[in-house]
Amino acid sequence: MATTRLDRTLVARTALRLLNEVGLEGLTLRAIAAELGVKAPALYWHFKDKRALLDEMATEMFRRMAADLPAVSAPDWRDGLTAAMRGLRGHLLGYRDGAKVYSGTHFTDIGYAATMDAHLRGLTESGFTPRTAARAWFTAYSYTIGYVIEEQSGTEGIDLAARAERLAAYPLAAGAGEEIIGNHEAGFESGLAAVVAGIALTVHTSPT
Repeated sequence: MATTRLDRTLVARTALRLLNEVGLEGLTLRAIAAELGVKAPALYWHFKDKRALLDEMATEMFRRMAADLPAVSAPDWRDGLTAAMRGLRGHLLGYRDGAKVYSGTHFTDIGYAATMDAHLRGLTESGFTPRTAARAWFTAYSYTIGYVIEEQSGTEGIDLAARAERLAAYPLAAGAGEEIIGNHEAGFESGLAAVVAGIALTVHTSPT
């Protein structure tokens, strides 16, 4: 076996590269060890389990995307928030099962804080309170991650015509297929516009 000098960042970067080949289900500590040319137990010095590895992978993903996420700034917070969510989606789509890896994880350092603080400051300078700024950001952020999870769930191979035929007795459900899975780009943009408009009407105007 190769005498690779391991550290957490090297393992996470190797895991992200392998993720694109095998997907989340196929990503095992054994497979990553083989890619690194070491024995699997060597990885347990750095990660107690796969969950801990996913946390480090998500942290590395954020490091890569942080510089590219457009800042939210006053007075056009809507444009900034929309652009930031587009950037988040674009980065998640750059990895097979990227949103599933990223979702529900815990960052392993505080490197995310400066970026998050800058976005929240842009919102507060646009009239949000600290509390409503956090709610606005998290609402758009959650929508984006959830959308990409669905987008990456294998819907590309669905035959919409065959689906509509199977659901012929349920015309509204049948017709919904085109809107829900027929065009992910348009669907994301439409949903994001609705989320941002909703934030403007409810969260932004909230007194607390």
